[in-house]
Amino acid sequence: MNTGKFGRVIKMGAAACAVLSGVASASIVGRSEDPQRDPYVVMAYNDLGMHCMNNDFSQMMILPPYNTLHAQVIRRGVEPTIVETGVTVSYELPTNTHATDKTNFWEYAPALLGVTLPPDVGLGGHGMFGTMIRNSARNDFEAVGIPVAPIDDDGRENPYPLAFVTVKLNSTGAIIAQTQAVVPVSWEMSCNLCHTTPGESVATSILKSHDRLHGTTLISQQPVMCASCHADNALGTGGQQGVPNLSSAMHLAHAPRMGQVSMENNCYACHPGVRTNCQRDVHAARGVTCTTCHGDMAAVGNPARNPWVEEPSCASCHQREEFEFEQPGQLFRNSTGHGGVQCMTCHGSPHVIGPAVTATDNAQAMRLQNHTGPLNDCLVCHTTQPDEPFEHKR
Repeated sequence: MNTGKFGRVIKMGAAACAVLSGVASASIVGRSEDPQRDPYVVMAYNDLGMHCMNNDFSQMMILPPYNTLHAQVIRRGVEPTIVETGVTVSYELPTNTHATDKTNFWEYAPALLGVTLPPDVGLGGHGMFGTMIRNSARNDFEAVGIPVAPIDDDGRENPYPLAFVTVKLNSTGAIIAQTQAVVPVSWEMSCNLCHTTPGESVATSILKSHDRLHGTTLISQQPVMCASCHADNALGTGGQQGVPNLSSAMHLAHAPRMGQVSMENNCYACHPGVRTNCQRDVHAARGVTCTTCHGDMAAVGNPARNPWVEEPSCASCHQREEFEFEQPGQLFRNSTGHGGVQCMTCHGSPHVIGPAVTATDNAQAMRLQNHTGPLNDCLVCHTTQPDEPFEHKR
């Protein structure tokens, strides 16, 4: 089964962009000034456009810190090849090097998930820096479950921290390629828009409301993991028989109540909040909204839907003869094409399809081809301009 967002485990928009505008254009130490002359190139990408997490785990948990970074290494040539062996791919977050002091997740992980984690190490076994692991099924390298929080080490809120990815030859230790990619995260889920009982925390209000409406006793079982009862493909939990999955329960319960908030986009009450931009891609720039692709909250909450597995298809809008916009039966985030290159390698993460509206998300494309958008300059990977027509399929 595709376990979705968290795989193998069981806005501040304008202000953050202003802070990061200089970082986005910064050079990577050790790289050449012309990546298209280097014998190797690496592209990195996040598996989703935004990861959400709780900012307090003492009472309840919807989502833990868990961000997954991928990278694909290519040896440039007339016919480029995807590098599978002989290299070490590492990652680091220069502005976000530690996490344990930014959230109480590590304190409550034993009660919530039954695991005791070392400081700054996430549920996937990766920390804030380290070595990416080869995923032969995807033909890339990955760091699963990086426990990054949306606070830089200097205390500033930053939902778009940059990860630096470095590739070294095992035989010599020489750096052969580097890049940078956003590792997006937000804990802004704005439950406080509606759960505002005076004298109570937001979590207390939620748990008491659940007890009153559904006859549970969650208020006495804290901390509560919602996915322990409600099946969640994102976390890989099976839930309890007769209890709706978490996505269905959340969306159907809140759909008729969204009149209590006044927002241009009601989805942003939770995904991820009223300030942080989840969707910041070319679609957003052209007026495409959440509901254009996903449908309204009632549609997303349909009990027959399989969340994280059934998602909108690119091909439902994009049609072109001899082109594939995903592999048959695969989601965009899991699809490959053009000789095994991941779709996200060239186009960016879901919700951040290039050109993005944020400078940091465009940093990799700018460095590799000197313009934003998908990687459509053949010379990023090819050493000579190909004569044959481009094949947008596997």
